Amino acid sequence: MTQRALIRRDHLSVALELAASGVPVLPLRAGKVPFGNCRVCAKGACGGRPNMKNSGPCKCPGPCHGWAAATTDPHILTSGPWRRAWLRAEAVAYHPGGAGLTVVDLDNADAIAWAREALPATQTVPSTRGEHWLYLGAMQSVNGVRQGVDIKSTMAYARWLGFGTGTMTDLPDAVRALAVKKPSTARPAPHVLAMTARAGTGKCPHRTPVYLERGIAMAEQRITEASSAVHATVYRTFLAVLTTHGRCGCLTDTHVGRLFTAAQAKGESWRHCTDAWANARTALGM
Repeated sequence: MTQRALIRRDHLSVALELAASGVPVLPLRAGKVPFGNCRVCAKGACGGRPNMKNSGPCKCPGPCHGWAAATTDPHILTSGPWRRAWLRAEAVAYHPGGAGLTVVDLDNADAIAWAREALPATQTVPSTRGEHWLYLGAMQSVNGVRQGVDIKSTMAYARWLGFGTGTMTDLPDAVRALAVKKPSTARPAPHVLAMTARAGTGKCPHRTPVYLERGIAMAEQRITEASSAVHATVYRTFLAVLTTHGRCGCLTDTHVGRLFTAAQAKGESWRHCTDAWANARTALGM
C-alpha cells in the first residue's frame, strides 16, 4: 500500500473515532472542499436550515454537499459510496454546530493577536495559516466578521486539525456579538430593494412556500460557502433566485434582505449587492 493510500485510510479511522464521540464528519476532496452533489440531491436540496420542513441531515447515498452530509453513523461512513469517497479524500471535516461547537477561524498573525486580546482563552488548534479557537456552544456561522476571522458553527464545516491544546470554554458573548451586523457609520442603514408582487399573483403559483424557503436557504448557503470568485457567485445566485421567483410575486423584502446579508458577510459592499441585483433583473428583462 502506498503512503498516500495509508494516509487516506487513516482519514477514515480518524472520522470513525470522531463519529463515535458524537462529532458529525465528512470527507474533503482535493482543494479541501466537499465532494460534489449527487444526482439524488441536486444542488443540496435535502440540506438547508435545521428547522425547515423536509430538510436536515443529508440522506443521499454519498457525501454530496458539505455540512448537511456530515454524520456520526459508522454504517454510513463505511458504506460503498462513502468508502470510495474516503479513498479519494484529502482531509477530514466536521460540522461544528452538529457537535454543539463553534470554531473561530483565525487566518493570520494579526487575527490571532486580536483574539488573544479580545476573546476568552479556550482550546486552540494550529491551522495552516493561523489557529482555530474552539468554544462549547453553537451559533450562526458568519465569514469575514473581522479581517482574517470567520465563525464556523451551524450550517458550516471545518477541517479536523487535531485536538490542540488548552481547555474548551463556553461560547462567550464576545463571539456571539461578532455575528451581529453593525450598521455603517459612513451612511444611513440601507433598505433592501423591494420585489413587489404583481397585482393578483398572491402566493407563488407554481411553487410551495416550503420550496421558496428552501431555495432562499440554499442561495444563502451557496454565497456563504464561496471560497473564491465571490462577486461572480453573488451575481449568479441572485440571477438563479430571480429566474425561479422573480416574476411570480413571491419574493419579499425579507427574502432579498437575507441574500444581501449573506453577500455582505462575505465582504461584498452594499453597492455591489444592489448592482448585482439590478444587473440580474436587467439580464432577465425585469
